[in-house]
Amino acid sequence: MTLRVEQLSLGPIGTNCYVVRADTSAPEAAVVDPSGDATELRLTLAGLGARCAGILVTHGHWDHLLGVADLAEGAGAEVYMAEGERTLLETPERFTPAGISLRPHTPDVLLQGGETIDVAGITFDVLAVPGHSPAHLAYYADGCLFSGDVLFAGSVGRTDLPGANWDTLMASIRSLVQEYPPETAVYPGHGPVTTLGDELAQNPFLAELRAERTG
Repeated sequence: MTLRVEQLSLGPIGTNCYVVRADTSAPEAAVVDPSGDATELRLTLAGLGARCAGILVTHGHWDHLLGVADLAEGAGAEVYMAEGERTLLETPERFTPAGISLRPHTPDVLLQGGETIDVAGITFDVLAVPGHSPAHLAYYADGCLFSGDVLFAGSVGRTDLPGANWDTLMASIRSLVQEYPPETAVYPGHGPVTTLGDELAQNPFLAELRAERTG
């Protein structure tokens, strides 16, 4: 299987959303982090001739949740999310900045990490990768890693937010580079697509991981 991945930059801070299909003719898609107006996502899905079969949420920060309720209700799609961060979607008024409107929604499938889920004909491994947020998840399928805000091209997730921790984040990234080959494509929550190998070789924030592997 070679996944087809469409990347959209949505919402007020340009958060990445991904529409993932098993192939170009697949009638269903998984949507990772619907991060802005669901109208644009619906148009993208319609242009691909696919319906949203499930929504995968990497973590509960508001910019990754903006389109969840509208897309889920409009498509009748189940929402997969970490149990440890469900309250950020269920009661967003407690966590959303002033001026940002985020509709609440109750996730359908609560995850811990370590599960395998089948969405839109694709089998995803669910990975617990805390550090940027306490119950952050990543999703892996067929050489593609949807990393949320854990790892970016040339950077890593912030650890100056409530519940974040630098050592925990490094442990999560270490687990990813140990588990998956360097050619694994990384689809991050912000910025361009990269690979695990490129980040381990060049990312200035991963110097301690490089030292471990060469020492």
